[in-house]
Amino acid sequence: MDIRGLLLCGGRAARFGSDKLLAVVPGQEPAGPIAARAARSLLEGAGNAHAIVPTGASSLRSVLEEAGCAVLESDRTSEGMGASLAALVAANERADGWIVALGDMPLANPATIAAVRRALEEGALLAAPVSAETGARGHPVGFAAPLRAELLALAGDAGARSVVERHRGSLQALPTDDPGIFLDLDTPAQLEALREAGSQRISGAAAKR
Repeated sequence: MDIRGLLLCGGRAARFGSDKLLAVVPGQEPAGPIAARAARSLLEGAGNAHAIVPTGASSLRSVLEEAGCAVLESDRTSEGMGASLAALVAANERADGWIVALGDMPLANPATIAAVRRALEEGALLAAPVSAETGARGHPVGFAAPLRAELLALAGDAGARSVVERHRGSLQALPTDDPGIFLDLDTPAQLEALREAGSQRISGAAAKR
């Protein structure tokens, strides 16, 4: 099956104060920017990665391409996450499914992403990792081809949450103890908390649950 890894890197990073996706993830090997780490994890877990970035984001594009990620520049990133995702799905429209990852969530384990891919290959309409302890849903989320039209119709900044909600009964939950499914880096303080926690631990201050 042709399952495509989609990486959303079009956010404005207003709370970070600079281009957060170019900030270096501390305590990680190989070292590199947040976007590169997210791209490498998606490449390893999904087998491929296609990112969307704002038009003219040359530094971010270079970082992603150096990590082995294909890149789409689009003005639709200014419309929000939903519009960005619709543009990426349109660019990969013939796929049998899509694994949607976020550029500011760099520490999802590639094995977790691979589990989402396997679920789609085995016939799941929707698949996502969940906390083995609490059942809370994390990222990335996998969408099968029957949801193509709904993904292409997305607009604004709500992402694919509405699609997930409409098909909640079909979601295949994949229990995991991977804390990276919740960790996003929105502020310098969260990045510093990760640095203090070290490479093997993620502090509660950095985890968004």
